[in-house]
Amino acid sequence: MRPELGLVPGEPAGIGPELCVRLVQQPRQDCRLLAFADPDTLQAAAAQLGLPLQLLGEDEQARLPGDLRLRAVPNARPSRFGATDPANARAVIDALLGAGHACLSGQLHGVVTGPVHKAVINDGGIAYSGTTELLADQAGVSVVMMLANDIVRVALATTHLPLREVADAITAPVLEHALRTVHHSLRARFGVDRPRIAVLGLNPHAGEDGHLGREELDLMIPLLQRLRAEGMDLIGPLPADTAFLPSRLSGFDSVLAMYHDQGLPVLKYSGFEQAVNLTLGLPYPRVAVDHGTALELAGRGVADPSSLMAATTLCAQLAAQGLAPG
Repeated sequence: MRPELGLVPGEPAGIGPELCVRLVQQPRQDCRLLAFADPDTLQAAAAQLGLPLQLLGEDEQARLPGDLRLRAVPNARPSRFGATDPANARAVIDALLGAGHACLSGQLHGVVTGPVHKAVINDGGIAYSGTTELLADQAGVSVVMMLANDIVRVALATTHLPLREVADAITAPVLEHALRTVHHSLRARFGVDRPRIAVLGLNPHAGEDGHLGREELDLMIPLLQRLRAEGMDLIGPLPADTAFLPSRLSGFDSVLAMYHDQGLPVLKYSGFEQAVNLTLGLPYPRVAVDHGTALELAGRGVADPSSLMAATTLCAQLAAQGLAPG
Protein backbone atom coordinates (compact mmCIF):
# COMPACT_ATOMS: atom_id res chain seq x y z
CA MET A 1 0.00 0.00 0.00
CA ARG A 2 1.39 3.36 -1.02
CA PRO A 3 1.04 6.03 1.67
CA GLU A 4 -1.10 9.07 1.00
CA LEU A 5 0.75 12.34 1.68
CA GLY A 6 -0.48 15.89 1.87
CA LEU A 7 1.61 18.46 -0.04
CA VAL A 8 1.42 22.11 1.05
CA PRO A 9 3.43 24.58 -1.10
CA GLY A 10 3.47 27.29 1.61
CA GLU A 11 3.84 30.99 0.78
CA PRO A 12 2.14 31.53 -2.61
CA ALA A 13 4.44 34.40 -3.57
CA GLY A 14 7.59 32.39 -2.85
CA ILE A 15 9.27 29.45 -4.54
CA GLY A 16 7.01 26.79 -2.97
CA PRO A 17 4.47 26.55 -5.82
CA GLU A 18 7.11 26.14 -8.54
CA LEU A 19 8.97 23.55 -6.44
CA CYS A 20 5.75 21.55 -6.23
CA VAL A 21 5.32 21.77 -10.01
CA ARG A 22 8.85 20.45 -10.48
CA LEU A 23 8.23 17.70 -7.93
CA VAL A 24 5.32 16.17 -9.84
CA GLN A 25 7.02 16.01 -13.22
CA GLN A 26 7.87 12.36 -12.52
CA PRO A 27 5.10 10.04 -11.27
CA ARG A 28 6.03 8.72 -7.83
CA GLN A 29 5.95 5.04 -6.98
CA ASP A 30 6.52 5.51 -3.23
CA CYS A 31 3.42 7.57 -2.39
CA ARG A 32 0.32 9.37 -3.66
CA LEU A 33 0.29 13.15 -3.28
CA LEU A 34 -2.65 15.42 -2.52
CA ALA A 35 -1.90 19.14 -2.71
CA PHE A 36 -3.58 21.68 -0.43
CA ALA A 37 -3.17 24.88 -2.40
CA ASP A 38 -4.60 27.64 -4.55
CA PRO A 39 -5.10 26.20 -8.07
CA ASP A 40 -4.46 29.48 -9.88
CA THR A 41 -1.10 29.91 -8.14
CA LEU A 42 -0.01 26.41 -9.12
CA GLN A 43 -1.09 26.96 -12.72
CA ALA A 44 0.77 30.28 -12.82
CA ALA A 45 3.91 28.57 -11.53
CA ALA A 46 3.64 25.87 -14.19
CA ALA A 47 3.15 28.46 -16.93
CA GLN A 48 6.16 30.44 -15.68
CA LEU A 49 8.30 27.29 -15.77
CA GLY A 50 6.89 26.06 -19.08
CA LEU A 51 6.05 22.69 -17.51
CA PRO A 52 2.86 20.63 -17.75
CA LEU A 53 0.43 20.65 -14.84
CA GLN A 54 -2.90 18.86 -14.77
CA LEU A 55 -4.84 19.41 -11.55
CA LEU A 56 -6.98 16.41 -10.69
CA GLY A 57 -9.78 15.68 -8.28
CA GLU A 58 -8.98 14.00 -4.97
CA ASP A 59 -10.25 10.62 -6.15
CA GLU A 60 -8.44 10.64 -9.49
CA GLN A 61 -5.16 8.86 -10.23
CA ALA A 62 -1.99 10.75 -11.17
CA ARG A 63 -0.51 8.91 -14.16
CA LEU A 64 1.36 11.41 -16.33
CA PRO A 65 4.15 13.90 -15.63
CA GLY A 66 2.55 17.01 -14.18
CA ASP A 67 -0.55 15.27 -12.79
CA LEU A 68 -1.38 16.50 -9.28
CA ARG A 69 -4.40 15.71 -7.13
CA LEU A 70 -5.73 18.85 -5.45
CA ARG A 71 -7.86 19.94 -2.53
CA ALA A 72 -8.36 23.59 -3.42
CA VAL A 73 -7.58 26.23 -0.78
CA PRO A 74 -8.20 29.51 -2.66
CA ASN A 75 -6.22 32.64 -1.94
CA ALA A 76 -8.15 35.76 -0.95
CA ARG A 77 -6.38 37.71 -3.69
CA PRO A 78 -4.36 36.62 -6.74
CA SER A 79 -0.73 36.14 -5.79
CA ARG A 80 2.23 37.61 -7.64
CA PHE A 81 5.60 35.87 -7.40
CA GLY A 82 8.02 37.80 -5.25
CA ALA A 83 5.36 40.11 -3.76
CA THR A 84 3.77 38.88 -0.54
CA ASP A 85 0.21 39.76 0.40
CA PRO A 86 -1.00 39.45 4.03
CA ALA A 87 -4.52 38.94 2.68
CA ASN A 88 -3.46 35.42 1.67
CA ALA A 89 -2.14 34.49 5.11
CA ARG A 90 -5.39 32.76 6.03
CA ALA A 91 -5.19 30.50 2.98
CA VAL A 92 -1.66 29.39 3.91
CA ILE A 93 -2.71 28.53 7.45
CA ASP A 94 -5.89 26.80 6.26
CA ALA A 95 -3.85 24.64 3.87
CA LEU A 96 -1.48 23.58 6.65
CA LEU A 97 -4.28 22.88 9.11
CA GLY A 98 -6.29 21.09 6.44
CA ALA A 99 -3.41 18.72 5.70
CA GLY A 100 -2.80 18.21 9.42
CA HIS A 101 -6.47 17.44 10.04
CA ALA A 102 -6.49 14.96 7.18
CA CYS A 103 -3.60 13.13 8.85
CA LEU A 104 -5.23 13.18 12.28
CA SER A 105 -8.48 11.80 10.84
CA GLY A 106 -6.69 9.00 8.98
CA GLN A 107 -7.34 10.29 5.46
CA LEU A 108 -3.60 10.89 4.92
CA HIS A 109 -0.53 9.21 6.35
CA GLY A 110 1.89 12.17 6.40
CA VAL A 111 2.41 15.73 5.22
CA VAL A 112 5.16 17.53 3.31
CA THR A 113 5.33 21.30 3.68
CA GLY A 114 7.03 24.04 1.70
CA PRO A 115 8.43 27.30 3.07
CA VAL A 116 6.17 29.76 4.91
CA HIS A 117 6.86 33.47 5.39
CA LYS A 118 6.36 34.05 9.13
CA ALA A 119 6.23 37.84 8.96
CA VAL A 120 3.50 37.86 6.31
CA ILE A 121 1.35 35.46 8.33
CA ASN A 122 1.64 37.72 11.36
CA ASP A 123 1.01 40.80 9.22
CA GLY A 124 -2.21 39.08 8.16
CA GLY A 125 -3.39 39.13 11.77
CA ILE A 126 -2.58 35.50 12.61
CA ALA A 127 -0.18 34.78 15.48
CA TYR A 128 2.32 32.35 13.98
CA SER A 129 5.76 31.27 15.14
CA GLY A 130 6.22 28.35 12.75
CA THR A 131 4.55 25.35 11.15
CA THR A 132 6.13 23.05 13.76
CA GLU A 133 4.29 24.88 16.52
CA LEU A 134 1.07 25.22 14.49
CA LEU A 135 0.74 21.48 13.83
CA ALA A 136 1.76 20.62 17.38
CA ASP A 137 -1.01 22.85 18.77
CA GLN A 138 -3.52 21.32 16.39
CA ALA A 139 -2.61 17.79 17.47
CA GLY A 140 -2.38 18.73 21.14
CA VAL A 141 1.13 17.34 21.56
CA SER A 142 4.59 18.58 22.47
CA VAL A 143 7.08 18.12 19.67
CA VAL A 144 10.76 18.37 18.86
CA MET A 145 12.21 19.88 15.70
CA MET A 146 14.88 17.86 13.92
CA LEU A 147 16.77 18.75 10.77
CA ALA A 148 18.58 16.05 8.86
CA ASN A 149 20.64 15.28 5.79
CA ASP A 150 22.78 12.33 4.79
CA ILE A 151 25.54 13.42 7.19
CA VAL A 152 23.88 14.38 10.47
CA ARG A 153 20.55 14.61 12.29
CA VAL A 154 20.27 17.65 14.57
CA ALA A 155 17.38 17.98 17.02
CA LEU A 156 16.67 21.19 18.94
CA ALA A 157 15.84 21.58 22.62
CA THR A 158 14.46 25.06 21.88
CA THR A 159 13.42 26.43 18.51
CA HIS A 160 12.36 29.94 17.56
CA LEU A 161 13.36 31.94 20.62
CA PRO A 162 15.36 35.15 20.99
CA LEU A 163 18.83 34.22 22.20
CA ARG A 164 18.27 36.24 25.38
CA GLU A 165 15.49 33.81 26.40
CA VAL A 166 17.24 30.53 25.63
CA ALA A 167 19.03 29.92 28.94
CA ASP A 168 15.81 30.30 30.95
CA ALA A 169 14.01 27.95 28.56
CA ILE A 170 16.53 25.14 29.09
CA THR A 171 14.98 23.25 31.99
CA ALA A 172 15.19 19.62 33.08
CA PRO A 173 11.64 18.83 31.84
CA VAL A 174 12.36 20.47 28.47
CA LEU A 175 15.57 18.51 27.99
CA GLU A 176 14.04 15.25 29.20
CA HIS A 177 11.12 15.60 26.81
CA ALA A 178 13.45 16.38 23.90
CA LEU A 179 15.71 13.42 24.63
CA ARG A 180 12.86 10.96 25.11
CA THR A 181 11.16 12.17 21.92
CA VAL A 182 14.34 11.90 19.84
CA HIS A 183 15.16 8.49 21.33
CA HIS A 184 11.65 7.15 20.62
CA SER A 185 11.56 8.59 17.08
CA LEU A 186 14.94 7.16 16.16
CA ARG A 187 13.71 3.73 17.21
CA ALA A 188 10.14 3.92 15.90
CA ARG A 189 10.59 6.00 12.75
CA PHE A 190 14.20 5.39 11.70
CA GLY A 191 14.66 1.80 12.85
CA VAL A 192 17.67 2.51 15.10
CA ASP A 193 17.53 -0.19 17.77
CA ARG A 194 19.85 1.52 20.25
CA PRO A 195 20.10 5.22 19.47
CA ARG A 196 23.30 7.02 20.45
CA ILE A 197 22.55 10.70 21.05
CA ALA A 198 25.15 13.43 21.52
CA VAL A 199 24.00 16.26 23.79
CA LEU A 200 25.60 19.67 23.34
CA GLY A 201 26.32 21.91 26.30
CA LEU A 202 24.59 25.26 26.51
CA ASN A 203 27.72 27.27 27.28
CA PRO A 204 31.05 27.57 25.44
CA HIS A 205 33.26 24.55 26.15
CA ALA A 206 30.21 22.95 27.84
CA GLY A 207 30.65 25.31 30.77
CA GLU A 208 34.37 24.71 31.40
CA ASP A 209 33.65 22.90 34.70
CA GLY A 210 31.46 25.74 35.88
CA HIS A 211 33.76 28.62 34.96
CA LEU A 212 31.62 29.56 31.93
CA GLY A 213 28.21 28.75 33.34
CA ARG A 214 26.71 26.12 35.62
CA GLU A 215 23.84 24.78 33.52
CA GLU A 216 25.89 21.73 32.54
CA LEU A 217 26.87 20.88 36.14
CA ASP A 218 23.61 21.70 37.88
CA LEU A 219 21.05 20.62 35.28
CA MET A 220 22.36 18.64 32.35
CA ILE A 221 24.76 16.14 33.91
CA PRO A 222 22.33 14.94 36.62
CA LEU A 223 19.58 14.50 34.00
CA LEU A 224 21.83 12.60 31.60
CA GLN A 225 23.00 10.32 34.40
CA ARG A 226 19.40 9.53 35.35
CA LEU A 227 18.41 8.73 31.77
CA ARG A 228 21.52 6.63 31.24
CA ALA A 229 20.47 4.56 34.24
CA GLU A 230 17.29 3.77 32.31
CA GLY A 231 19.35 2.48 29.39
CA MET A 232 19.56 5.50 27.09
CA ASP A 233 22.91 5.94 25.33
CA LEU A 234 23.69 9.63 25.80
CA ILE A 235 27.04 11.33 25.23
CA GLY A 236 27.76 14.70 26.76
CA PRO A 237 27.29 17.42 27.50
CA LEU A 238 29.79 18.12 24.72
CA PRO A 239 31.40 21.40 23.63
CA ALA A 240 29.49 22.44 20.52
CA ASP A 241 32.60 23.64 18.70
CA THR A 242 34.09 20.13 18.45
CA ALA A 243 31.04 17.86 18.58
CA PHE A 244 30.51 18.10 14.82
CA LEU A 245 33.96 16.91 13.80
CA PRO A 246 33.50 14.11 11.24
CA SER A 247 35.39 11.64 13.42
CA ARG A 248 32.89 12.24 16.23
CA LEU A 249 29.71 12.45 14.15
CA SER A 250 30.24 8.96 12.80
CA GLY A 251 29.51 7.61 16.28
CA PHE A 252 26.21 9.46 16.80
CA ASP A 253 22.71 8.74 15.51
CA SER A 254 21.61 12.28 16.36
CA VAL A 255 22.83 15.46 18.02
CA LEU A 256 20.65 17.45 20.43
CA ALA A 257 21.50 21.15 20.23
CA MET A 258 20.30 23.57 22.88
CA TYR A 259 19.17 26.31 20.49
CA HIS A 260 18.50 26.99 16.82
CA ASP A 261 21.77 28.55 15.69
CA GLN A 262 23.96 26.24 17.76
CA GLY A 263 23.30 23.21 15.59
CA LEU A 264 21.70 24.25 12.32
CA PRO A 265 24.52 26.24 10.69
CA VAL A 266 26.70 23.13 10.73
CA LEU A 267 23.96 20.97 9.26
CA LYS A 268 23.18 23.44 6.50
CA TYR A 269 26.83 23.86 5.63
CA SER A 270 27.29 20.10 5.41
CA GLY A 271 24.48 19.61 2.89
CA PHE A 272 21.92 22.38 2.57
CA GLU A 273 20.29 21.21 -0.66
CA GLN A 274 19.42 17.76 0.70
CA ALA A 275 18.51 18.86 4.23
CA VAL A 276 14.96 18.45 5.52
CA ASN A 277 13.03 19.52 8.60
CA LEU A 278 11.13 16.90 10.64
CA THR A 279 8.61 17.39 13.43
CA LEU A 280 9.10 14.59 15.97
CA GLY A 281 6.26 13.74 18.32
CA LEU A 282 3.32 14.25 15.97
CA PRO A 283 1.09 11.19 15.47
CA TYR A 284 2.04 11.26 11.77
CA PRO A 285 5.23 12.06 9.80
CA ARG A 286 5.70 15.70 8.88
CA VAL A 287 8.72 16.63 6.79
CA ALA A 288 9.47 20.09 5.42
CA VAL A 289 12.02 21.80 3.25
CA ASP A 290 15.00 23.29 5.04
CA HIS A 291 14.94 26.69 3.38
CA GLY A 292 12.90 29.85 3.21
CA THR A 293 10.52 31.35 0.68
CA ALA A 294 13.34 32.92 -1.44
CA LEU A 295 11.10 35.68 -2.73
CA GLU A 296 13.95 37.02 -4.84
CA LEU A 297 14.03 33.73 -6.79
CA ALA A 298 10.29 33.23 -7.13
CA GLY A 299 9.01 32.98 -10.68
CA ARG A 300 12.47 32.88 -12.24
CA GLY A 301 12.66 29.11 -12.66
CA VAL A 302 16.04 28.80 -10.93
CA ALA A 303 15.02 27.50 -7.49
CA ASP A 304 16.52 24.13 -6.54
CA PRO A 305 13.81 21.54 -5.72
CA SER A 306 16.24 19.10 -4.04
CA SER A 307 15.07 19.75 -0.48
CA LEU A 308 11.39 19.28 -1.36
CA MET A 309 12.20 16.09 -3.23
CA ALA A 310 14.23 14.80 -0.28
CA ALA A 311 11.44 15.76 2.13
CA THR A 312 8.84 13.91 0.07
CA THR A 313 10.99 10.79 -0.23
CA LEU A 314 11.71 10.69 3.49
CA CYS A 315 8.09 11.35 4.45
CA ALA A 316 6.99 8.49 2.18
CA GLN A 317 9.54 6.18 3.80
CA LEU A 318 8.47 7.11 7.31
CA ALA A 319 4.78 6.80 6.46
CA ALA A 320 5.31 3.41 4.77
CA GLN A 321 7.13 2.16 7.86
CA GLY A 322 4.11 3.11 9.94
CA LEU A 323 1.82 1.21 7.57
CA ALA A 324 3.95 -1.92 7.53
CA PRO A 325 2.43 -4.90 9.38
CA GLY A 326 3.85 -5.72 12.78
